Amino acid sequence: MRSFPVLILLVALIAACHSAKPATTQHPGGGGGLRGLASFYNEPQITASGERFDKRKLTAAHRTLPMGTMVRVINQRNGKSVIVRINDRGPYAHGRIIDLSEAAAKIIDMIEAGVVPVVLQVVGR
Repeated sequence: MRSFPVLILLVALIAACHSAKPATTQHPGGGGGLRGLASFYNEPQITASGERFDKRKLTAAHRTLPMGTMVRVINQRNGKSVIVRINDRGPYAHGRIIDLSEAAAKIIDMIEAGVVPVVLQVVGR
């Protein structure tokens, strides 16, 4: 019965290795930021923060960052960046980490592509 404690230890180690949060829920503050895909939206709506969405403002939707968080979004294809304020929840499309307003998407030149690889860096609250 000596192998039973070893088995328990092995199971515990395996479970610990698989308990890490997926990249889309990590806080993109330090360490170079969070990498993923960005999209944009421009449909009129009330945002999760309660304000009316305005496609002309530099705002964005993120699943977990607190409302009001300021985030630098860097388009990895061209190096252009924009700072946006989180005021909504989303995106809910698989693999995407942020939805930008149309104004923010224009600044980083992603309108034609629709979806681009980006790096997110929290710059303030």
